Amino acid sequence: MAQRLAGRIALITGASRGIGQAVAARFAAEGAELVLVARTVGGLEETDDRVRAHGGQATLVPLDLRDGAGIERLAHALAERHHRLDILVGNAGQLGTLTPLPHILANDWTEVMAVNVTANWLLLRAFDPLLRTAPAGRAIFVTSGVTQSAAAYWGTYAISKAALEAMVRVYAAEVATSAVRVNLLDPGPVRTRMRAQAFPGEDPATLPSPDSVAARFVDLAEPAWTENGARVRA
Repeated sequence: MAQRLAGRIALITGASRGIGQAVAARFAAEGAELVLVARTVGGLEETDDRVRAHGGQATLVPLDLRDGAGIERLAHALAERHHRLDILVGNAGQLGTLTPLPHILANDWTEVMAVNVTANWLLLRAFDPLLRTAPAGRAIFVTSGVTQSAAAYWGTYAISKAALEAMVRVYAAEVATSAVRVNLLDPGPVRTRMRAQAFPGEDPATLPSPDSVAARFVDLAEPAWTENGARVRA
């Protein structure tokens, strides 16, 4: 069977566990060459083991996405090595504290916005030229169902994801006449560490695994995917 992402260069953030790790493994199985970004070296090495088990190869990049200069250095390195980026997956995210809006600590608000919104803008700013250079650049950003309702106590996370969705749609409009396609993917409830943090009383065995949503990322990453600025469910 032909590999759907053969020869394509893919960068995945939040790649040390959960959905990011599952997407990395699936992309490897589909023939992509991977650049994996996360804060923890140990987690990246675990993901690399899965990638190698699928016959893939990856460059591991320990990086805090709040480091704008670090993102710029990474983009420069990819430009020198590959001259393009075919796929960007903005998966890294932070939940923050579930609490009433007036009770949110300023530091918590700032950190969630930095990871969920600003870091993804920094990625777009740094990698836009490489996505445009690719024959069929694809950018996929992970969102959440919390943007579809105004749920009490979810303020920081919901607002940050709503801002991310607005940013992605603006960027989609700006690249509409190019070969780049940028979309949002809502994985739905998945068995991840963040889900357990948000719903500590929930039985994780009742939830689908991160591997169950990875195929949808492949769909959006393929050159054949033509939708732009869409919000897609896994």
